[in-house]
Amino acid sequence: MDEKILVLITAGSEEEAEKIAKGLLDERLVACVNLIGGIRSLYRWKGEVCDDRETLLMCKTERRLFARLSKKVKSIHSYEVPEIIALSLVEGWLPYLSWIEQETAPD
Repeated sequence: MDEKILVLITAGSEEEAEKIAKGLLDERLVACVNLIGGIRSLYRWKGEVCDDRETLLMCKTERRLFARLSKKVKSIHSYEVPEIIALSLVEGWLPYLSWIEQETAPD
């Protein structure tokens, strides 16, 4: 079983987050995406501190798909440098992890 990961992506609006999620699902780069709206992000950008509302995407997928997922996100994201980070899933209920594998693109 390939390593499962959780990919975090932020988007500037719920509409953009939905577009990204559907694009990833259509290409079977993820098995599931949770959209969490109304987050507040404070960050440094081009020498200034920014304070924005964003939507967080929590994407369940496999590590082998990360490069393709990143390329897809960058092709449709409005940000110059979008957040696309992956966290390893160190434990999980085996039927759920198997479902992720079944619902993502084959090698």
